[in-house]
Amino acid sequence: MADLSLLKPAGSKHSLSLPWDVKEDKHPLHTMPALRCVFLASVLLAAAATAAAALGVNWGTMSTRRLPPKVVTRLLTDNGFKKVKIFDADARTMEGLAGTGLETMVAVPNDLLAAVAADYARAKAWVHDNVTKYTGFDGGVDIRFVAVGNEPFLRAYNGAYDRVTVPALRNIQRALDEAGHGRNVKATVPVNADVYDSPPENPVPSAGRFRADVAGAMAEMVKLLNRSGAPLTVNIYPFLSLYGNDDFPLDYAFFDSNSGKAKPAPVIDGMINYTNVFDANFDTLVSALKRIGYGHLPVMIGEVGWPTDGDKHATAALAERFYSGLLRRLAARKGTPLRPGARIEVYLFGLIDEDAKSVAPGSFERHWGLFTFDGRPKFPLAPRGGGGGGNRPVMPVPARGVEYLSRRWCVLNPDAAAGDERIAGNVGYACERADCTALGYGSSCAGGGGMDARGNASYAFNAYWQAQGQAEAACDFQGLAVVVDDDPSRGACNFSVQVVGSGAAMAVAAARTVAVAAAMALLLVLL
Repeated sequence: MADLSLLKPAGSKHSLSLPWDVKEDKHPLHTMPALRCVFLASVLLAAAATAAAALGVNWGTMSTRRLPPKVVTRLLTDNGFKKVKIFDADARTMEGLAGTGLETMVAVPNDLLAAVAADYARAKAWVHDNVTKYTGFDGGVDIRFVAVGNEPFLRAYNGAYDRVTVPALRNIQRALDEAGHGRNVKATVPVNADVYDSPPENPVPSAGRFRADVAGAMAEMVKLLNRSGAPLTVNIYPFLSLYGNDDFPLDYAFFDSNSGKAKPAPVIDGMINYTNVFDANFDTLVSALKRIGYGHLPVMIGEVGWPTDGDKHATAALAERFYSGLLRRLAARKGTPLRPGARIEVYLFGLIDEDAKSVAPGSFERHWGLFTFDGRPKFPLAPRGGGGGGNRPVMPVPARGVEYLSRRWCVLNPDAAAGDERIAGNVGYACERADCTALGYGSSCAGGGGMDARGNASYAFNAYWQAQGQAEAACDFQGLAVVVDDDPSRGACNFSVQVVGSGAAMAVAAARTVAVAAAMALLLVLL
């Protein structure tokens, strides 16, 4: 995360951190019939996309069991999305996109940057295999951008990609040009917002500058983007301003003040008053570009969103509020103070939850989706962020054609002794191999979720068993677990049943092999 923590609202003792950042019914089978609401929700997001003229979404695939690509692309088109951004050029994903007309951004992964930078032949081969192969014919994929890496200058990478990113960008764009794609397909580099900040002595957006250790690379990269006609892509996450910072004023993460409350004091930058982190963040980048002579360069938002679980501020209610304000601004084409009326191309993050993502940044990482892992919408959206008339929020269209495993769950055996020392170790084993983030502090299964320690153990066992495709051997845990037909979900804590779709193919490990995870063992202190 970039540190703009010295930027403060007028009259506030709190820092307005502009950490321009690093990222019904309970059971799936009981969702509303999809066809009943296809038209209404399609109009909803189609109106949003038309009004914004630039709305897309990120489709990540880091899940233990993936929905079939054609189910996902139908989910996109049913909900009016016209653009999609993916994080590689996986053949199955590309086949799912073929013939849909969705404008697509594919990506060169970070681990290929060095090879593509060092050898132009590798860049040509990548373009041939991942762009040419899928474009230029009816029924192909409408590729518009190639993302060269993903946040390669992130501080956390300690400079690993600093010297190869720009040469890789140069080679990929050259390969696109030589293959005849250059007019329609542009190479860009999605950067994390930590590549720019404002100096401590003048912490306002107009003083924006690129981070000292990457300033040279950024200037060279911006020059290449300007020459090719490509935008600079940046990922902005207002949520991360709140995460782990209890002093951050909540309302600054949103585009409106909470109803019934006074509007927050603005951040004053000359004649401009900033009332939200997004505007201040974006304009800090604009100022950094202006400082090196490219203040006119188009800027595209590669990722922006709000998670719904894994932290006290990661809730569906706050996500709905955030997206409502964002969509309203996009529809109004309001721009930002330094770029008023600008058309800003935006890719929401993300489409569906990904239960295999790293939780190193926080448990919320697995809960960025507008939709659950199986394509159920989490909250209503409105094409212009809410309001009167025909603009009321409605639930988006759920995924159609989703196949589920059997309606069964793996839980802690009721006969298991409360003090059995094996329970903690087995919970740790399960949670190292499945998603238990809903059990963490401030998450859906903690506190108000109504779960006790035995419920936590059941949740962990079920998460593992479902991820393993309900394999019989996966619900044993040294004889501590049993399969049941009654849904053990409680309150906001949902025990999911996984989809039949392709798995991330972990072999069924012997559940009797215990790997103790101290953090998960703490969940069982009540036993």
